[in-house]
Amino acid sequence: MRLDRFLAETTELTRSLAKKALQRGEVTLNGVVTKQAATKVGEDDRVEWGGKPLALVGLRYVMLHKPTEVECSARRGLYPRAVDLIELPKAERLQTVGRLDVDTTGLVLLTDDGQWAHRVTSPRRRCAKVYRATLAEPLTGDALRAAIARFEEGLLLDGEEKPTLPAELVMRSDRDAELTLYEGRYHQVKRMFAAIGNHVTALHRESVGPLTLGSLGPGQWRELRPDEVAAFD
Repeated sequence: MRLDRFLAETTELTRSLAKKALQRGEVTLNGVVTKQAATKVGEDDRVEWGGKPLALVGLRYVMLHKPTEVECSARRGLYPRAVDLIELPKAERLQTVGRLDVDTTGLVLLTDDGQWAHRVTSPRRRCAKVYRATLAEPLTGDALRAAIARFEEGLLLDGEEKPTLPAELVMRSDRDAELTLYEGRYHQVKRMFAAIGNHVTALHRESVGPLTLGSLGPGQWRELRPDEVAAFD
């Protein structure tokens, strides 16, 4: 890896600022001041900037309890981004693994490991995602039995060419629904309840595969343990 790229990967410097730091003699490679941006850095080389050793950031896997008014977006918009809540070096490189709407709360995973993210989100993996939805209208009796059957069979949502994968609906009370999905389409939970004539007024994701929020409060996050990461292999 080029030295200027190494600096950009391990610090807050851009490539252009890294080159300026090199030109000012602020960077040493194995104890020797090095000013050439194209100098190659090997795995065993020691790079220091301003006397502080630098190391490449490895792959990260993070769980976040997303509060409302936070976006799962890479671009800055009207609301803070989920990644803005993560206090890790180069946190902006983390991508959300399946998005939640700005008004939806709950478990969000973030990583800079694209292959792992694909394994979590691929419908072929049938990774269960459990949601709690508050409904505008009570769902009981015959209407509930019909909804359970339709969700199990799969719904053809507006604008879609294929029906949803079978989903599991359990009512915790007449307006408190627990829905387990094995895919992640755009606004899927809200659209599924709309398809049976109801409306979701609040939505929370409780779990993704074996992962749950546990004691994490809104806005809190933690890195996943190796066994939690390996659960999606």
